[in-house]
Amino acid sequence: MKKLKILNIVGARPQIIKASAISRAIAGEFSGEIEEVVVHTGQHYDRELSDVFFDELEIKQPDHNLQVGSGRHGRQTGMIMERIEDVILDEKPDCVIIYGDTNSTLAAALAAAKQHFPVVHIEAGMRSFNKTMPEELNRIMADHASTLLIAPTNAAFKNLMSEGFRPENVAPYSINNPRVFLTGDIMYDNSLFYADLAERKKQDFLTGLGVADREFVLVTIHRDSNTDDPERLSAIFSTIKELSEVNSMPMIMPLHPRTMIALRNRVPELYAAISDHPFLRVIPPVSFLEMILLEKRARLIITDSGGVQKESHFFSRPCIVLRKETEWVELVKNGTVKLADANPARIKEAWDYFIANGSTLQYPAFYGDGKAAIIILKEVLAVFRS
Repeated sequence: MKKLKILNIVGARPQIIKASAISRAIAGEFSGEIEEVVVHTGQHYDRELSDVFFDELEIKQPDHNLQVGSGRHGRQTGMIMERIEDVILDEKPDCVIIYGDTNSTLAAALAAAKQHFPVVHIEAGMRSFNKTMPEELNRIMADHASTLLIAPTNAAFKNLMSEGFRPENVAPYSINNPRVFLTGDIMYDNSLFYADLAERKKQDFLTGLGVADREFVLVTIHRDSNTDDPERLSAIFSTIKELSEVNSMPMIMPLHPRTMIALRNRVPELYAAISDHPFLRVIPPVSFLEMILLEKRARLIITDSGGVQKESHFFSRPCIVLRKETEWVELVKNGTVKLADANPARIKEAWDYFIANGSTLQYPAFYGDGKAAIIILKEVLAVFRS
């Protein structure tokens, strides 16, 4: 039987990591049934934030690299659409797999759907209900251009139902008659797979930072709603600085280049204070394995990242989210994630709660059993194999 040909589309670091679960499953259980073509849009232009992950995580190198690079939303999305359309027409896949909510996600969805190639959206149905966020627009429009929508959680599945998607649809499936499917989260697959690898490969990394297990806080900040607003940026980092001093708590901060530039240019005095501080350790962006190790060993996590707040749950760590809302609403309802926005009082309140109650928190299995990639590929074969 002819192999099913899929285009696996990545562009940003989280997508490369998510795609690794699909690639591993194809290389293993589905090697005789699926042909994988990896397309890297080049949305992340920094090698430390993208290409290095293929090497460290032993992921299949891209068959196509579109080398789009950074840019304003319209320009970047348009360039990806133009270049990825050529790849789609040349490769003629049976389906195109996209992930999450980046400009690469939206561009690939539109390019494929307009040329009548079916789209599989992994992480379909995620909603923050804030359409001022570019990611929210991307994920909504990608869902409505897809033929197979893979929901990672019950909440995501319910969101799709509320938007008119119908689980009772039957084959043949199409963009006008899409299939909606609940699977669990492939990032849980990856966290289980890579956690042991991180422990084996990256012990020297933690030793070099000079921090003890459960005796430091991990801080990651990259979202443009925080980095592009001097008032929010100042409020967040001033509060983090204060908390570290009052509690004599080391903070490990692998900062995105955007954050470093914003601090230096918009709040230079605060940047100088943070750069030379006894409790604040600013380090360059870390690899995925290093990030997993930091997440596993931290006492508490402070972030504006959707992925990091979810990974905090995988490793049973409480998390303060520096946003007004989150797409991972089940974590907020569970009490292991608290939304603090850029409000110093709310950040401190969440800090005090987690420091006092961290050992009593519960972390239910919201995201499946660690076998989502296998479930997804079985569904892909069922839907698209003629």
